[in-house]
Amino acid sequence: MSGVTVKKRSVLIAGHSTSISLEQEFWNALRKVAAGRDQSINDLVTEIDQSRVGNLSSAIRVFILRELCRQ
Repeated sequence: MSGVTVKKRSVLIAGHSTSISLEQEFWNALRKVAAGRDQSINDLVTEIDQSRVGNLSSAIRVFILRELCRQ
């Protein structure tokens, strides 16, 4: 797939800074879901982090996919 850009961003998870690498499209979707829930991205990522099994980037992608399937 050409034109896919991975962006690394810092977020706060339970008060601790960490870097997450996601494709720009997933950052956009994460921002949209957070806004729809009236949450900050940091709060939503903290919620995802608390229930994840694998790595955080994958957990976020799966979360976004599930949210889109619910719509």
